[in-house]
Amino acid sequence: MEFNILIGGSAGQGLDTVSTFIEKSIKKAGLYTFSNKDYMSRVRGGHNFIQIRFGESLVYSHKNKLDLILALDENTITYHKDRLKDDGIIIADKSIKSDESKVLKLGLLDVAKSLGLSKAFTSVAAGVVLKYFSIDIKDTFNYFSNKLPEDVKNKNIEAVKLGYHLIRSKYSLKGKDLSNHLLIDGNNAIALGALAGGLNFYSAYPMTPATSIMTYLAKRQVDTNIVVDQAEDEIAAINFAIGASYAGARAMTGSSGGGVSLMVEAFGLAGITETPVVVVDSQRPGPATGLPTRTEQSDLSFLLTAAQGEFPRAVISVRNAEEAFYKTVKALNLADKYQTLVILLTDQYLADSTVIIPKYDLSKVKIESYIDDGNDLLDGEEYKRYKITSNGISKRMIPGNEKGQTVLVDSDEHTEEAHITEEAEVRNAQMEKRMKKLNLLKEEMEEPELIGNEDFEILLVGFGSTYGALKDAIEELNKKSKKVSALSFGDLYPLPEKSLRKYYSETKKIINVEQNYLGQLGKLITQETGILMNGSILKYDGRQLNGEDIIDALEKEGI
Repeated sequence: MEFNILIGGSAGQGLDTVSTFIEKSIKKAGLYTFSNKDYMSRVRGGHNFIQIRFGESLVYSHKNKLDLILALDENTITYHKDRLKDDGIIIADKSIKSDESKVLKLGLLDVAKSLGLSKAFTSVAAGVVLKYFSIDIKDTFNYFSNKLPEDVKNKNIEAVKLGYHLIRSKYSLKGKDLSNHLLIDGNNAIALGALAGGLNFYSAYPMTPATSIMTYLAKRQVDTNIVVDQAEDEIAAINFAIGASYAGARAMTGSSGGGVSLMVEAFGLAGITETPVVVVDSQRPGPATGLPTRTEQSDLSFLLTAAQGEFPRAVISVRNAEEAFYKTVKALNLADKYQTLVILLTDQYLADSTVIIPKYDLSKVKIESYIDDGNDLLDGEEYKRYKITSNGISKRMIPGNEKGQTVLVDSDEHTEEAHITEEAEVRNAQMEKRMKKLNLLKEEMEEPELIGNEDFEILLVGFGSTYGALKDAIEELNKKSKKVSALSFGDLYPLPEKSLRKYYSETKKIINVEQNYLGQLGKLITQETGILMNGSILKYDGRQLNGEDIIDALEKEGI
């Protein structure tokens, strides 16, 4: 059993505060939850809402139909009333004007005013919601921020208690012990993965929806002995990261599509100097500013070839907050091992979504360092930074670490010793040396996950944040005896092909499911394998698709 609720209002009404309290209380009750945010690009006003799906099993996405709407303003009722289930309810303050029969008007604001804190009406509302679903509020009051003044915090606690007695319970779920689980959003998962993966240096310029990676790391840089730098722009940020990496640090930067666009020239710098660097692209709709607070998967094609010329790179997408942690560790290790650019691809939906997952298993984490100490050099032998090797990987030394050796790099084409050259033979040798690493990177790419049974007739393919929607869709379709399964890609480039080719040979129809207009994963698959899509399910309005959207699209096609 599971439920879906929506909390709606305008910016500045405290939606984040009330939703965070409810989510933490749900976890305390031993229930799994997933919440996602839909917010406008403005400080105050407009219409924002947060959806919370919770139940007795792990969830990775949202649903359209709602069991309860908490309306902090009239717009919430107007915009979302049609999404309410037949037995659903809308809870609102009695001051809100609405003739809807399903609206339960309560004196939320009056209760808050009786405590001398009108802003606490959202805490009153939280108590109402928790009581409706029989979620105990015992021992949950420490979920209010310690930044609140003591008297304000106490009034909010009292407001929750009073709200809890304004309504009768209707539902009850059976919880379990989730003390070994985390409540975390996608960006914090990436930040934690970076720390676990040995990060030393992070530089970035704030850009939604990537900013919270930097703010999380900045708050913990003293405790974790790392350096976090807020650069003046994204060009500086990536060049700082490349410089730090040249000096021996594990370095990373992050932004959204617009900021990553500014980094493109430095992509090539990392490529030709063979300097490890990880770049996080938290996607939002473009072009230009586009929809700055919404979600999309439209940067994939751009990232495959961004920067002039050719050099090996890896592109890895994250599918959920659990995977985000481990994929970040992997990205740092791959960048270090192959001395190149690794792009970690996420999006606003994953960045801001909060989910309950099992605690990370640190036994699965290994920091792989490939820095050479130069001990195998003979007396008087000159270190060659770009020495031609059978696998294309030259030994990487850190400047100043070995007496008598100079570690040169150059953004021009160069000899093995890193001196500028225009010799055709040297150019060919260095180009071929670098590109050898592409085949090695391909061997590191994980095959996509098959969702559903191997006995299928229709195969859906997607990547990244469509994972939860695909899982929901396949589960419902299989209940209806539809022979549909899905391949969800995490690692994208170099494209892992084995599973794709195997399952393609067994399917009657292959359909790509993506959050963009052009079907960029489908194009990549065709480019690399020759496999053509038989159809596409695409969404590009800035709102995340879910399982119901996929099922509706398939039904329109008679599937």
